[in-house]
Amino acid sequence: MNDIKIEWKIKLEKALFSIAELQGFKLNREQINLIVEKPPKPEMGDIAFPLFPLARLFKKNPADIAGNLKSFFEENDPEAAASINITGPYINIRIDLSDLTEKVIDNILRNESTFGNTANFRGQKVMVEFSCPNTNKPLHLGHLRNDSIGMSVAKIMAANGAEVRRVNLINDRGVHICKSMLAYKTFGEGSTPESTGIKSDHFVGDYYVKFNQWSKEDPDAEAGARTMLKDWENGVEDIKDLWEMMNGWTISGIKETYEKTGIAFDEYYFESKTYKEGRGEVLKGFESGVFYKEDDGSIWADLSEINLDKKVLLRSDGTSLYLTQDIGTAIARHRDWTFEKLIYVVGSEQQYHFQVLFHILKKLGFDWADNLHHLSYGMVNLPDGKMKSREGTVVDADDLVQELTEIAKAEITAKDRTALVDNLQKTSESVALAALNYYLLQISPAKDMIFDPSESISFSGNTGPYLQYMGARISSMLRKYEERKDDFKGGEFKPGILDLEQEREIVKMLSTFPEIVEDAGENMNPSVITSYLYDLSKIFSRYYHDIPILQDPDKDIVVSRITLVRAVLQVLKNAFYLVGIPYLERM
Repeated sequence: MNDIKIEWKIKLEKALFSIAELQGFKLNREQINLIVEKPPKPEMGDIAFPLFPLARLFKKNPADIAGNLKSFFEENDPEAAASINITGPYINIRIDLSDLTEKVIDNILRNESTFGNTANFRGQKVMVEFSCPNTNKPLHLGHLRNDSIGMSVAKIMAANGAEVRRVNLINDRGVHICKSMLAYKTFGEGSTPESTGIKSDHFVGDYYVKFNQWSKEDPDAEAGARTMLKDWENGVEDIKDLWEMMNGWTISGIKETYEKTGIAFDEYYFESKTYKEGRGEVLKGFESGVFYKEDDGSIWADLSEINLDKKVLLRSDGTSLYLTQDIGTAIARHRDWTFEKLIYVVGSEQQYHFQVLFHILKKLGFDWADNLHHLSYGMVNLPDGKMKSREGTVVDADDLVQELTEIAKAEITAKDRTALVDNLQKTSESVALAALNYYLLQISPAKDMIFDPSESISFSGNTGPYLQYMGARISSMLRKYEERKDDFKGGEFKPGILDLEQEREIVKMLSTFPEIVEDAGENMNPSVITSYLYDLSKIFSRYYHDIPILQDPDKDIVVSRITLVRAVLQVLKNAFYLVGIPYLERM
């Protein structure tokens, strides 16, 4: 479809140059750059070109320019003129889709899972950092949005030809980690996840909440956590042992959640292993005059070059901050895998942090810092307000996935479809993942969102389960066709037969999928894919409802339509993969 748009754009621009010359003036290429749009109604045409920008150049009403263009083609290219329809200031083009239909469907069925892939980032090594949990609590709903975006962006970049490496930074050091450690040391009495029957990351998270309650009553608690951090950085043995045990509990539990939600990484980095490199780079920067020291011994960066104030890099007691370890982690990553781009999937509240990080890395002489990108995403809240980890009011990731699974299971059971699915538990888990990922990704990452669990799991409307159900309905139709295959022997795929308006719309949508994948990659925005999925499903649903695909007496029509249906299912499956929707053959 894109080739056809370009072909018509060139054809119309050439005609405009000729019309200008006939009217006694010349135009250069910079003056004419037609915009390609989609007509608001299919009956108007398949592509549209607004002529408003040309009014000043031609000193004419855009509708008159459209009339001049139509007349020009009637005189010089009658075949092209027959495809042109004028609607006010718009030139609309109706395309002969028979050639496109054959090419698109053949391309889809030949390439299967790779249809839609582009070479837009071919030859580029792209690292995507996401998730980055703290080892003082389990994953919650906010992490799930991060994970959905990160995993989807990684898949989309790979679909655009990039060599992708998914990385996770485990934030396993710092005063917040010491808070849960100190609370456990004070109140734990030797209990363990095994002895209490609590999932290991939840067990540790309970002590983080306990610390917050304790610190409100005991003013010495905060000082105790800071002392513990200093002891940890000084290598005090019993503190290190406690740290290793509790981090082990949290990481083990978090990895269980990753497996359940389909999240995977190529490499794990640990703040405890990179912060020293960051501290070393800061000290080098101080020695070379890049940074300066305050009277209390703390080391700072002057940020006036980027119209900011100043930022502490090492505290007066020599301990590191998030920024310090992020400096070390970035350097270690580039040394390990020389990327062309590193994408940080991190909440919008950290925009200042990354602005400072990227600037400091450049001040330290790392030119590749120009290739660092903060993919900022908005807050995810509940219908009744914000979540707060330290107060224990977050929506736990494990609990949410379990709740969605149980709702899906109840829905399948209520509709008497348990006998139709291969495995009720696994199907319900797949529906839960579709609900979760689609709901989290259908909003552009930059926007804040409200997550409504009951709305996300609905089997109708703009939801993941609805899209899965559409895939399952198509699969059911294809099974029925296979059962009756002998009835359609002798029928052939004839693309010219597919001339219903709905069929034309479906073919055009299928043809644009590579453009959609490229757009999603350029903007690092999975919602481009989710919007496409819903639009394609809506168009196909109407077609499925209105046209008895297997009932037509003409065998060629049945075979041609089934071939189109196979192409639709393949594109749905390819798009499902990019946004984390499990495909279900039966539902």
